Amino acid sequence: MMIFQDLDDVTRKRMIAEVESDTANGKLYISSRLSANGRQDYVNLLKEAITSHNEVWLAQQLSLNGRLNLTEERKKPKGGYTTAKVPETAPETLAEGEFNRFYIRGLCLRALEEGIFELEVYRAKSVMNPRLESQAKLGTKVQAEKLLNDLRSHPGVDTALGLPNGPNSGLSVKLP
Repeated sequence: MMIFQDLDDVTRKRMIAEVESDTANGKLYISSRLSANGRQDYVNLLKEAITSHNEVWLAQQLSLNGRLNLTEERKKPKGGYTTAKVPETAPETLAEGEFNRFYIRGLCLRALEEGIFELEVYRAKSVMNPRLESQAKLGTKVQAEKLLNDLRSHPGVDTALGLPNGPNSGLSVKLP
């Protein structure tokens, strides 16, 4: 479970605004691991998680009712594709990653509205083997506007600023 230090009703409202903006503009990231049923339910589940729950609840919901594909196509190192089983951790990875991205976006919006221009990187989730690049970011300051724009323009993929720092990094941001 991630600990989002500034997750309250104010931040949640900004998160919902970001989801609605992405949805209206056709930019919401929809994982290829979601089944047809999962794609149909995803937006409402994400909004419900943001409004009333957390990433753990979202992961639980994604693992129910056949919302995830059982297999996926993967590229082979020497070309071509193979069919592989979707990892058992897929619901958690997707839920944590997307909830955190919208938390960061919502917090960036909130900070800017409150005249706060920088946020601080912190570890929101304990990890067994922290990456060196993640460790190096702890305690650093990031410009809220740049981070917000970066996340908005790179939905569901790695960002230029490296936050969050890849799947399962456990990194997020907080108000200073």
